Amino acid sequence: MIRIARLLALALLSGCAALPNGAAPAADGSTVALGLGQSTLLADDSLLTYTRLVNDSRCAPDVQCVWEGDAEIALQWRAAGGGSQELRLHTSGKAGAASARAGHRTITLTALERGIAPRASLRIDRVD
Repeated sequence: MIRIARLLALALLSGCAALPNGAAPAADGSTVALGLGQSTLLADDSLLTYTRLVNDSRCAPDVQCVWEGDAEIALQWRAAGGGSQELRLHTSGKAGAASARAGHRTITLTALERGIAPRASLRIDRVD
């Protein structure tokens, strides 16, 4: 009986350890903040990873600029059954889209911190 309990506990712990980069679940309709290299597990068991800051031409704080500027990030979406897709999201609608479709979800960049490794705030919404 003790042996079965130990095996069950080990199976449960190994399931938790399988999530890469400490991926935490993100519910539909929620906003999640990810740092570079971090992932989140979506409700359909697909995985969304913030892979890199592509560019950032936004105006520095406390500086008056002639144009709005833009920052672009790259995300990797990996479906639960395999297959993956790169998503590129922008802070400026003039430079590119702030949202992209990933399976049955729309991922929207709602905020991006400044700096070398900025945290991205991403809204996760289910679409049918």
